[in-house]
Amino acid sequence: MDRDALKSALIGEAVGAGFAMARLTTPDAVPDVPERLRAFLDAGYHGQMGWLEERAAWRGDPAALWPEARSVLMLAEPYTPEHDPLEDLKRRDRGVVSVYARNRDYHDIVKKRLKRVARWLVTETGCEVKVFVDTAPVPEKALGQAAGLGWQGKHTNLVSRDLGNWFFLGAIFTTLDLEPDSSEIDHCGSCRRCLDICPTDAFPAPYRLDARRCISYLTIEHKGPVPEDLRTGLGNHIYGCDDCLAVCPWNKFASTARDQRYAARDDLEAPPLAELAALDDGAFRAKFSGSPIKRVGRDRFVRNVAYAIGNSGKRALLSALDPLLNDPDPAVADAAEWARRRLAEPD
Repeated sequence: MDRDALKSALIGEAVGAGFAMARLTTPDAVPDVPERLRAFLDAGYHGQMGWLEERAAWRGDPAALWPEARSVLMLAEPYTPEHDPLEDLKRRDRGVVSVYARNRDYHDIVKKRLKRVARWLVTETGCEVKVFVDTAPVPEKALGQAAGLGWQGKHTNLVSRDLGNWFFLGAIFTTLDLEPDSSEIDHCGSCRRCLDICPTDAFPAPYRLDARRCISYLTIEHKGPVPEDLRTGLGNHIYGCDDCLAVCPWNKFASTARDQRYAARDDLEAPPLAELAALDDGAFRAKFSGSPIKRVGRDRFVRNVAYAIGNSGKRALLSALDPLLNDPDPAVADAAEWARRRLAEPD
């Protein structure tokens, strides 16, 4: 099989495996990443995510991650929600879970598809491959733009003219030298909807994210109490945030999720805050088995639930806080006390 035929067959195999888009680039196609990453780290925008600093050399230079690699196949898999997640924000006695985390862990699903495509490539050519899905220091979004899947929008996420911005990224590095596709250009124009909707002002400028103020970071990565000046901005978000994604006008082209394992579980589509506040460690683990939520642990999750109760304006939820006031985890107890004070404030 010649080079062009192999590339065409590879793209066809990727689409056949369930990916909506597949494009090729090279490991050295993102020369500006080291400078952008260093500016992000020097500003302290990474917060408690020390692993970003520790692996900066690899994350900034994909070619250094595996020097033998000659090509990178970047793949996109949609997880588009069936309804507008912004509507869930209006139900103040319910929690809002990020769309991607309302069912099975996408890492497992996407990685199986990647391995299927990679096995085909190895069988056909005898090349070497490595697969990645958000589990290694790989700048997936920059490589995705270089491959032509989309462009990094003002909210720093990848946006596609064909898929909107509701899609996961996967990467297959290979020792094969395949013809790269053209990179994508920025199509955001003057739009700033994603910047203006952010409840915690996490964007100091277009295309720049201060993770320390981002709701996704605060509810997932941040350990201990959330700074008090940011707690009201969390609203009823209890795991992640989709606000900046949901308002992107390019979502009019969003592709329907092909895998039903991304469809929201009934119990994670605006779950009652009172029920979540009552979770002990065992109940938490059982409820979120196979879910990406499990990795944050019961304490951090219930801390988020307590903040959401405090922001609900629903005094009927005060009783749900009582058991948490003396919780063994200091951050949970602090969140419950803060929420109790919030609900006690006059209207």
